Amino acid sequence: MPELVDRDTFRRLFETFEHTAWRLETRRGYASDRQDPDYHAFLATGSSPCDPGEPWLTNIRRQTDTGKAVGRVRIADRPPTTEQLFLLDYARHNAAAGEDIRYLWREEADRAGLPAEDYWLFDSRLVALLHFDDDDNLLNIELITEPAEVLRYVVLRDAAIHHAVPYEKFATLVAETD
Repeated sequence: MPELVDRDTFRRLFETFEHTAWRLETRRGYASDRQDPDYHAFLATGSSPCDPGEPWLTNIRRQTDTGKAVGRVRIADRPPTTEQLFLLDYARHNAAAGEDIRYLWREEADRAGLPAEDYWLFDSRLVALLHFDDDDNLLNIELITEPAEVLRYVVLRDAAIHHAVPYEKFATLVAETD
């Protein structure tokens, strides 16, 4: 029986992890991004604004300032979707807060055997598997602690990081193909 947690419990994981928090993002877009005013500003201007005092960025800065690591690999289509371009532009704000943001083309992710699953991995011992509906809305969050299953996600993380490039380099590659 899967262990599902509410969003408040999930949010607390970002305050209580001890060493690392890492995410694999595989979707072509997220409903939450499409509802974000920063996304609408990006559509209008081509650039995403940022409030450095936004709670996510404040917490990430606090965590990374204490020596903890936060990172993610985003899978992108060729050409990237509008939502993926928004996240690529927004990556500079995440990076300024201390996140290690990397990218991987979808075909390279497929060759590397990466799944079409979005998840957060905390301290290489807890997985928060994110389940979405067909409209990219987050439905629920499943916690996985069974060691062999967690190890599978650790191996996937290592493969994703190995094949991915820093967001700055990826942004240059995307700009060169426009």
